[in-house]
Order: sequence, then C-alpha cells, then structure tokens
Amino acid sequence: MIPRIKICGITNLDDALAACRMGADALGFVLAPSPRQISPEQARAIIAELPPLVNTVGVFVDAPLAEVSELRSFCGLDWAQLHGGEDEDYATALGRRVIKALRVSEERPPDPAAYPGCSLLLDTYHPQAAGGTGQSFDWGLAQDIAHDRPIILAGGLTPDNVGRAIKQVQPFAVDVSSGVEKQKGVKDHERIASFIAQARRG
Repeated sequence: MIPRIKICGITNLDDALAACRMGADALGFVLAPSPRQISPEQARAIIAELPPLVNTVGVFVDAPLAEVSELRSFCGLDWAQLHGGEDEDYATALGRRVIKALRVSEERPPDPAAYPGCSLLLDTYHPQAAGGTGQSFDWGLAQDIAHDRPIILAGGLTPDNVGRAIKQVQPFAVDVSSGVEKQKGVKDHERIASFIAQARRG
C-alpha cells in the first residue's frame, strides 16, 4: 500500500500550493505555540486558496475544547490533531476526524487500544517539546500497532529515511515538517518533491 502523505507546519500559501502540486494528500497548520505557529486568520486565508480534495489539519496542544471546535469551523479544517495531554473524553467530545499524537520512546511504547475513536499519529517523545523536534524514534516500536490499526508515522522523517521507515512499519500515512524545511517554518520545495517521491516509492 502506498501511504498517504501529510506536509505539516505550513506557514504560507507558496509552500502550501507547492506541496499540493507535488502530490501531498494533507497539509498541517500549527495553531499552538511553536516556531511554525500561524494565526487562525492566516490558516483560513491559505486554506481558502487550496485546490480540491486536499485534507487540512489543525494542530492543537491542550487548547480549550470550545476553542478547537470554533477554530475548526473558522479556518475550514477537515481534521483536528491533538498534540498535548488531551484525554480520551476530550478527543471524543470533538467528534469525528480527530488525530491524537502519541509521543513514543522505549519507556513509552504506543498502546494499540488508546483513543479508539481517533486516528493515531506516532511521534518522538521529547520532555520539553510536543513535536516538531526533527528526531526519530525506534520504528520497531510502531510495527505491531501499525498491524492493528492505521497509523500516521511522524518524527524525524526526511527524504533520506522515509523509504526505510515505510518498508519497516507499513504505516497508513507519513507526516513530515522539519525534514523538508530550509529554515523553521519555510519549506524547501525540492525536499518536499524528494520526500513525496521516496514515500510513493515506499
């Protein structure tokens, strides 16, 4: 199976349209404190210009539930991605199309039964950061859960390693942010093209 591809940390229309032209299935917009954070107004303006059938994902970290619901509607987001300590009740209250990020390490292996109503994204655990660290984790920790349910694999993926990651884990989708940047918040279009080509080759 060829995995779906999400390019996260989009901050401007040029990068968004380039990713779409190159074949990205989904774009992520960080609406939480981060070097890649954009305002709801910026996200809304970019999303309004996107071609059809590109999924849009808003990334939130421990935001009030009402705020997430309001911003999903205001920005035109297809999915809400939760990257903090949100519990299962919180995720359930948001309804459908919720991605819950699990931060993974040897001490924190992913639980296949976690957040049954959500899609799961596996990212690298870091004690000071909710995501976007550019560091990978042991993909062996993701293999079993990827057999049980469709997962999104993230954390330190680059054009150089995404093919190996896909072969080992067989995820439903892959997610990249820093691995296709030339500086924080600004994408390198050649790296996006290379990442997508390598992921499609799988």
